Amino acid sequence: MLRDRTRSSMTGAGRGRGSTDRASVAGKVQDGPSQRMRRVAEDIRHRLSAVLARTEFRDPDLIGVHLTVAEVRMSPDLKHATVFVSRLGNVPTDPLLPALKRVGPFLRSAIGQGMRTKFVPDLHFQPDLALDEATRINRLLHSPEVARDLPPAPEPDEA
Repeated sequence: MLRDRTRSSMTGAGRGRGSTDRASVAGKVQDGPSQRMRRVAEDIRHRLSAVLARTEFRDPDLIGVHLTVAEVRMSPDLKHATVFVSRLGNVPTDPLLPALKRVGPFLRSAIGQGMRTKFVPDLHFQPDLALDEATRINRLLHSPEVARDLPPAPEPDEA
């Protein structure tokens, strides 16, 4: 019995196939996505952008709509992809999310034709709020409350 426990602790048995202790990878603790997750996410982003640019959907909510895929985030098992989309112009994306969910199986099959992964991930669509957040921060930085806390700007030297 002791022999089995020692053997399993040395071989890493019981942790599952392909699992690694993140703290033991090259002596560094990894935060964030792995290189493979980033590579697959970028591949999906490129493929989805191409499909969305050239495809006419039969869904009435998506006719004539131009979408941008801002970012794709993968789950660690590469079976789920969260796709952050934005609409060109200053138009909210939230009403389009149900339509994107309806055409999700078509998009999944379209991107899966050239992928070299074991599984084609399920696509989960979210609105890209980065531009809204940047606008909010910019407005906050230029507000009078923040401006009064800043020291006066030095005058440029005239040479």
